[in-house]
Amino acid sequence: MKILGIESSCDETAAAVVEDGRKVLSSVIASQVEEHKLYGGVVPEIASRRHAEAIVPVVRRALNEANASLSDIDAIAVTYAPGLIGALLVGVNFAKGLSLSTGIPLVPTHHLRSHIASNYISNPDLKPPFLCLVVSGGHSHIVMVEDYTNMKIIGKTCDDAAGEAFDKAARTMGMPYPGGIALDKVAEDGNPLAFKLPRPVVHDAPYDFSFSGLKTAVINLIHNSAQKGIELNKADVCASFRYAVVDCLTTNFLKAAEDLGVKRLVIAGGVSANSLLRKTLEQECKKRSYELFMPEKTLCGDNAAMVGAQGYYEFLSGNVADSDLNAFATMSIEKG
Repeated sequence: MKILGIESSCDETAAAVVEDGRKVLSSVIASQVEEHKLYGGVVPEIASRRHAEAIVPVVRRALNEANASLSDIDAIAVTYAPGLIGALLVGVNFAKGLSLSTGIPLVPTHHLRSHIASNYISNPDLKPPFLCLVVSGGHSHIVMVEDYTNMKIIGKTCDDAAGEAFDKAARTMGMPYPGGIALDKVAEDGNPLAFKLPRPVVHDAPYDFSFSGLKTAVINLIHNSAQKGIELNKADVCASFRYAVVDCLTTNFLKAAEDLGVKRLVIAGGVSANSLLRKTLEQECKKRSYELFMPEKTLCGDNAAMVGAQGYYEFLSGNVADSDLNAFATMSIEKG
């Protein structure tokens, strides 16, 4: 079964053809990163316009690279939530038009579920149930994946997401967008114990995260030092901040796994490419004899292959939409 996946939730216009939820026949991404660098972050109106310009050639190229025509496609899976509403609407409306004109079934697909599904591509033997840490620029969740389309939130951020905290700390240090990637690279040459940063705890919610205070702490450190004329070692600041964020993520994730008796762990989302997070979880899971699955780094960011993978399982479960499908800026992964 071949699924055409379409993704436009933020600043990548992407299309892919995926077979049986596991095999990627093509994956095309038109990135807007260089343009948004000029503004230090994604400008929603610009993103929407670029999606509208790119979506037709991107989809056409994905079909060509898969040596497929629309008559070979069994369903069209499109990201409809969550994300930038204007950006989402470009993909959703294009997919609806394509579905209406061809009669191909339309499958609404949740963005975070798709990130989890990137692991089905990288790890063909992976099957639910498992516990997943989903970390990206806008989301930080611990999710119990009971089945391909049945998920339960175990923990989540109460304020900022981990990726957002990385990006804002990096911007404060003058690093270009996307800051989290730059910060991760600089941190490799620093001392993670050089600066003592807080580890926020959410009372009465042991699996929840809070990164707002940690983000503020590192920003204050940078600003206060600058006001006093003290030059900080940037690599040490990056390493200390990265260590603190990863410590928060892994501590809660591993506690949830232990308390729930789950020994199959998965990570997903843009921040799952973070080198320290991957290394730390590999070490900790090995100590505990847990299985750990991670997506290839090329699949950590937004792409349409993951949409096609999750769309396959959504389609099998009967999740098909009609022409009144709408886009949503926010939506729980449990409802997706």
